[in-house]
Amino acid sequence: MKRFARLFTRIDQTTKTNVKVAALAEYLAEAPEDDRLWTVALFSGRRPKRAVTTTRLREWAAERAGLPLWLFEEAYPIVGDLAETIALILPPPSGTSDLSLTHWIHALTELSQQPEEARKAAVLAAWDQLDTTERFLFNKLLTGGFRIGISQKLMTRALAQATGRDEAELAHRLMGDWTPATTSWEALITSDDPVARDSRPYPFYLAYALEDRPDSLGPPSDWHAEWKWDGIRGQLILRGGQHFTWSRGEELMTDRFPELARALDFLPDGVVLDGEILAWAGGQPLPFNALQKRIGRKSVPKALLTEAPVILYAYDLLEQDAEDLRALPFADRRARLEALVSDLPADAPIRLSPTIAFDDWETLATLRTNARDHQSEGLMLKRLDSPYLAGRKKGDWWKWKLDPLTIDAVMIYAQSGHGRRANLFTDFTFAVWKGNDLVPFTKAYSGLTDAEFRQITAWVRKNTQQRFGPVRQVTPEHVFEIAFEGIQASPRHKSGVALRFPRMARWRKDKPVQEANTFEDLQAMLELYG
Repeated sequence: MKRFARLFTRIDQTTKTNVKVAALAEYLAEAPEDDRLWTVALFSGRRPKRAVTTTRLREWAAERAGLPLWLFEEAYPIVGDLAETIALILPPPSGTSDLSLTHWIHALTELSQQPEEARKAAVLAAWDQLDTTERFLFNKLLTGGFRIGISQKLMTRALAQATGRDEAELAHRLMGDWTPATTSWEALITSDDPVARDSRPYPFYLAYALEDRPDSLGPPSDWHAEWKWDGIRGQLILRGGQHFTWSRGEELMTDRFPELARALDFLPDGVVLDGEILAWAGGQPLPFNALQKRIGRKSVPKALLTEAPVILYAYDLLEQDAEDLRALPFADRRARLEALVSDLPADAPIRLSPTIAFDDWETLATLRTNARDHQSEGLMLKRLDSPYLAGRKKGDWWKWKLDPLTIDAVMIYAQSGHGRRANLFTDFTFAVWKGNDLVPFTKAYSGLTDAEFRQITAWVRKNTQQRFGPVRQVTPEHVFEIAFEGIQASPRHKSGVALRFPRMARWRKDKPVQEANTFEDLQAMLELYG
């Protein structure tokens, strides 16, 4: 753990990318293989499951530190991080430990199988032999909330430096459904595993948002346009007589979308499609909320399969006949994709995302205004000569989204943030008028500047009416313009609606509370865009 703590400290104390990569590369070249494997897992989001509830950890830490629980609870929001709060209030350890990162992770894994008293004794014993930084990391692992200030892309770069292997190859190897419990360093990094190879997706190529008009992109003839679909980005893999469905977040979703298994009946082996998973009925996409009902389910009941069947709207071909096509120009990949899927029967679970024909940017801008009529968020622009890269690269792929929907609402509740914003109120609940009452309908926590957050924080502290745990009810005095991507009916919300990606577009200091929007305005938007 000491070696890992030194790595964390080196990364945490710098903002320079090259320094972070060098520190991690050095660690990955020198650490024992099992620690290296766990480090790669942690840096790619594969964290151990939570072994102890945060409630118990707060109680045990307060008791060990000799503090009343209320004092711990007052300190926690000031620090802004539970793991750090515990590490700071505990008394100095009575001993030290040279046990490895892997040892501590295995110890945490075993905790979940033990009764509470045994878990408490094990946690207290660990705290008593770890220094402050080691305790902090142990607590992060313990709560299942481990994150560190380096992206998976930088981690892959460091791994390439440490091993001498190609970065793109390593990025591909690290994709997929693996954990340190199911693989080894050799199997993951150096050897060839046919089973893992068959199921492994490619790193996704991500587009940048186009903020201005596309005139600066050059001749329209250099570009391909299609709708930006509002679904789940996914890769469908057909290899070894099996199919695998992966999300952009590297989550294996094969069992959640059983309809896609029928792709094996229509497409040859050795194919990888990139596209959008959409709920589909009547020859067109359904609103995102139809698909959302299936997202969190490990298994899908028959009624939901009937209500919201899915297809893959394919827009790129990454592999054909087991050949990696990513280096080919997009125009060539698209031509192959069209030849592969254009003539599939109507009952196939694959559709071809249509090309939008245009001769000039003005025509395309006009077409874009009709995106919502197609259940789309806007347009995708892809340079015809672009290869399929990994990660977010600026220049060849752009998403030209519609301007968001907006509504003016009144702030009625406030809650403090976390981390560096723990001392600020950043999470707000907003309401609209229904008669003479304010009805809450959404929460938002992003969109303001740090200066605005500091200003509203000072106001909240002076205008709190009631407290409900960490939440403060405030005087209904301020109006904010709330921007969002979509609206849908929701019986789970008091207002009957739910917004997609709500955020604060601006603080309407010019607008009195009485002029905020109404519940009827929400309902009208629901009828128009829901």
